[in-house]
Amino acid sequence: MPSGSSPRPSPADLAAAQDKTIPDLIGPGLRVLFCGINPGLWSGATGYHFARPGNRFWPALHRSGFTPRQLLPADQRELLGLGLGITNVAARTTAKAEQLTPEELRAGGRALVERVETYRPRVLAVLGIGAYRTAFGRPRTVVGPQPERIGDTRVWVLPNPSGLNAHYTLDALASEFRALREAVEA
Repeated sequence: MPSGSSPRPSPADLAAAQDKTIPDLIGPGLRVLFCGINPGLWSGATGYHFARPGNRFWPALHRSGFTPRQLLPADQRELLGLGLGITNVAARTTAKAEQLTPEELRAGGRALVERVETYRPRVLAVLGIGAYRTAFGRPRTVVGPQPERIGDTRVWVLPNPSGLNAHYTLDALASEFRALREAVEA
């Protein structure tokens, strides 16, 4: 098994992961706080963000230049040293994000604002336009930088990196991540 990898969860592990939570990877002074919609069952079973093998978060993060090498989910703690963190709009794990209710997303949006106000990252990057639209009541939002801020924190919306998001290839996803990185470094 490669360094930093974790065993593949069994079907029983995945079933037991329903409605679990995993800790945020967060701290003060982050350049970017990446915010997923909610953890999937693989993440709940392993304890790592974006853990499902088909998820393109880790490859897009590397291809965009945020990381010097492609990290595995089990390497996630290395992000803090790069000024990057991970949280979620909704904390509970589900098989699909569609299992979250609009009220859960709105409540998650309010809790996310509190986390951002506490930790004050330079940029909050929400990974999933539909979740952002619901959580923040902004139905016309498009991918990219947003006009609103949370305190001094800029807000950016990126496509959902799930392998189920067929609207974006890995190259297109990495390009959106790269635009964010370049803006953060400017």
